[in-house]
Amino acid sequence: MRPRLRVPLRTAAEVGLAHWFFGNLYEEVTGMPARIAEHPPAGGPFAPGSPVRYYLPAAPLTLAATFACVATGWGRRRDRPALAAAGLLATAGAAMTAHLVRAVNLPLLDGGEEDRAERQRLVRHWHAVNRVRLLVVAGAAVALRAGTRR
Repeated sequence: MRPRLRVPLRTAAEVGLAHWFFGNLYEEVTGMPARIAEHPPAGGPFAPGSPVRYYLPAAPLTLAATFACVATGWGRRRDRPALAAAGLLATAGAAMTAHLVRAVNLPLLDGGEEDRAERQRLVRHWHAVNRVRLLVVAGAAVALRAGTRR
């Protein structure tokens, strides 16, 4: 990685990945999807209280910084495995997030799902995928650190 870019890019990526991880860990521990299922915020996905408002601005920056670290560090052959893992894990985390947003978050935030059993199924699905996503995002952060530590 070019020395001039190394620290700011790595810092931006690490802060973004930490935001992603700890935000989703908070939602996991507090049972945020169940709270939203019980009381959807009036006004839909962008209403006050919606998690979309604190993730949407950070997601593109986190992915861009992570991929920039991968691209700028790719010239060091010994860093490639860790950088490839960081890029692939970040991509997998983004794919899981996209799935959860479409399949769970939007139906719950819109308040359109009236069936209580279906809302509970959506919440269980969110938790199952989120637990894997937490591991994936943590793995991306560890791999990024390993690939950019020199």
